[in-house]
Amino acid sequence: EIEEAYATTQGVPGGLQFRVGQFLTRFGRINPTHPHSWDFVDQPFAIGRVFGAEGSRGLGFEGSILLPLPWYMEVLGSATMAGREGSARSFFGGQDLGVKTPLDMQGTVTVKQFWDLSSDVSLMVGVSWATGPNPTGRDNRTEVLGGDLYLKIRPITRGGYPWLGLQTEWLYRRRQIPGDALWDLSSYTQVVFRFLPRWAVAARYELGLPARDLDGETGADWLDPQWTQNRHRAAVNLTLWPTEFSRVRVQGQMNIEPWQAGPIDWTVVAAFEFSVGAHAAHKF
Repeated sequence: EIEEAYATTQGVPGGLQFRVGQFLTRFGRINPTHPHSWDFVDQPFAIGRVFGAEGSRGLGFEGSILLPLPWYMEVLGSATMAGREGSARSFFGGQDLGVKTPLDMQGTVTVKQFWDLSSDVSLMVGVSWATGPNPTGRDNRTEVLGGDLYLKIRPITRGGYPWLGLQTEWLYRRRQIPGDALWDLSSYTQVVFRFLPRWAVAARYELGLPARDLDGETGADWLDPQWTQNRHRAAVNLTLWPTEFSRVRVQGQMNIEPWQAGPIDWTVVAAFEFSVGAHAAHKF
């Protein structure tokens, strides 16, 4: 299966850019990226819970504009297919009911802003919103509001090492159901410390609140009916880059799901990655 295949314009004036095809929507920080660029072996459960194991992606169209401001500010909007359980879980998901009107598509709007706070410190802040139909009834819809922040401290006067990165992302989801509505909240916060050019350590904490209806009651979530209490997950990670084209990681993780018979799971994962071909540019 092809994960992404799209065409992007290069010469549209006025700071505009368009792309068409199958792509990851640029909702937040993690969703537009591929696993080989993640700081951890696995995806934060906030993304999988809201969009699916493959993140928010689909066949569609996107437009973006870089605004002529003293600081970096980009505004993006896209329309993609709302069906597919692995990438549109909160929308039509596995019950793809087709496209009869434009409202049957998933719409995504994102605003990204970037500032150089000093020669060594930079900050990026984003706000994202996604909307689309869900399969619980005629005209029932799902809305997802997300906020993300990335702070990077990298001393250019010492060759760029060591550097520290702080990243956090919060997703608020509201879903209409017959005669009611559900809302929930998911988040992760992670810190990465690259203390040598080829070595880094990282820590991540995740929190997921159960879906509640307008009366504050839990237990009506058709996607995760067992998710009735707060879920917690924490991980630590050690990474080595033997070369620019390879990476070795060891990750330990604690997952707390109070509704399970054994509520605490401990996991250790070792991963090796390598790439073949031209080295792509690093993203901020």
